[in-house]
Amino acid sequence: MPTYAYRCRECTETFEVNRPMSESAAPATCPEGHADTVKLLTTVALTGAAGAPATGGCCGGACGCAN
Repeated sequence: MPTYAYRCRECTETFEVNRPMSESAAPATCPEGHADTVKLLTTVALTGAAGAPATGGCCGGACGCAN
């Protein structure tokens, strides 16, 4: 189940909510009970993907780059 990050506009606390993707747009109440919250944008870092070259730079070395 995905985790979504929120920030309360009243107390400025940041918190996370685990919920299905189908409920991702639903409002969230902060742990202090405030309803004025905003969903934060988060990034996901993928490392060590299956089939990805371990070395060789941006294109796996196919273009002859120095990376």
